[in-house]
Amino acid sequence: MFTRPRIIPVLLIDDRDLIKTINFKQPTYLGDPVNAVKIFNRKRIDELSILDISATKRNTEPDFELLEDIASQAFMPLSYGGGIKTIEQIRKLLAIGYEKIVINTALVENPNLVTEAVKLAGSQSVVASIDAKLVKGNYKCVIGDGQETIDITPSDLAKRAEQLGVGEIFINSIDCDGMMQGYDIKLVKDVTSSVSVPVTACGGAGGIEDLKAVLQEGHAHAAAGGSMFVYYGRLKAVLITAPSEEELIKAGIYSEYGEARQ
Repeated sequence: MFTRPRIIPVLLIDDRDLIKTINFKQPTYLGDPVNAVKIFNRKRIDELSILDISATKRNTEPDFELLEDIASQAFMPLSYGGGIKTIEQIRKLLAIGYEKIVINTALVENPNLVTEAVKLAGSQSVVASIDAKLVKGNYKCVIGDGQETIDITPSDLAKRAEQLGVGEIFINSIDCDGMMQGYDIKLVKDVTSSVSVPVTACGGAGGIEDLKAVLQEGHAHAAAGGSMFVYYGRLKAVLITAPSEEELIKAGIYSEYGEARQ
């Protein structure tokens, strides 16, 4: 048995708008992120991840005004990633109510920032975000919100992040992003088998069975997703939603005693 797994909706922000992508492209406008947070409050989700996909590409810092609005309305733990380059930004994010800081591009370009963040906030508050895709049959990491492929495998970058002191790895499949056809279980297993810290899997969730598969077959500690929490039905009508406690118990993801079945 292991500690009850977390189910984590991921909200993508682009220029203050809530959006969803497919393979890190084709952004679709969904509405106001603050309203989505209010709905997730009622769904009693475990955690909410806010990722600003435009901050790094535009070389801008986090939108602290928007992020403070989100934090003021959120009744669940929050993590944030996007445009983080300085320890001062990290300190400010923690001060306005974000429990975890998600570092992606800077993990590769400025690893000293990761070690400084760990010293400031502790390992439990620093998440290494790794975006990956298949290149000629091999997994490679990508930084800059899908803009630059680098010659390192996700498992090796995860090991490097663990050595830097992060408390969690967030592995996201670009190939599966927005497809709603299931996680890349092999990718997730490659990472979970390479590190001892908790791993959150993202990319491809279309329903409860996908969550179950990545937790039980991929050995992820948490299952994150975007599309399944913001869309409904074959035509992808916009609907902010999340599985209920009862549905997760019925699927065998939660037990009635608060633990997950393996």
